[in-house]
Amino acid sequence: MKHHDTQGGALLSRRQGLILLGATGVGWMLGDRLTTNSSVASPPQALCVLRPEQTEGPYFVDERLHRMDIRSDPTDGRVTPGTQLALTFHISRVRAGECHPLPNAQVDVWHCDAMGVYSDVRDPGFSTVGRKFLRGYQMTDTQGTARFLTIYPGWYPIRTVHIHFKICTAPLAEKRYEFTSQLYFLDELTDRVHTALPYASQGRRRVRNQQDFIFRDGGERLICQPSPTSGGYTATFPIGLELS
Repeated sequence: MKHHDTQGGALLSRRQGLILLGATGVGWMLGDRLTTNSSVASPPQALCVLRPEQTEGPYFVDERLHRMDIRSDPTDGRVTPGTQLALTFHISRVRAGECHPLPNAQVDVWHCDAMGVYSDVRDPGFSTVGRKFLRGYQMTDTQGTARFLTIYPGWYPIRTVHIHFKICTAPLAEKRYEFTSQLYFLDELTDRVHTALPYASQGRRRVRNQQDFIFRDGGERLICQPSPTSGGYTATFPIGLELS
């Protein structure tokens, strides 16, 4: 896949994009100060970035949970403890050198809790079959945005801290485009968040970004940089898709 960046509708060359990214790091991530009460927000003025796909992993479950706040378990109403993270995806379609918001795309998000546990799976270390915390999907609006309220993920052996996501266009049609990947965080931020409870009770994590075998395959282009808020953190993750 060719990787380009766009800004203001103009498609930059790969070399220009790499120069820009090298100068700004992950500075394209603009917090939109999303709060639990904000129902309307302006679309983030960010770059349209083509990002690499990564493995779905073994823990995707199509729960068909259409919701913004994925912290709770709908089976019993319990809210998963952890540092609040308001996460906004800004999804665009890249076509003919221009970037346009992509409405009506389904965005699924799933990740582990502060103890490294996923819901509704059977694992050698745990069984959460029947529970449905930290899972859900949203449809992008006319501006291509999909918003989620979740918690900062914990860690588990062999992986660095990450969030899984899947984007599907025309989910009810016979033909659809599907993009699956993962997003990551700077190690320094994760270290800071994980000093608080309930994360601290899990002990120091064993794998950092550069030690993760999946992160090493394009993970640098999948880092988001949350901004602190009074309730936790907020982050915007822009992504451009070249739809066939």
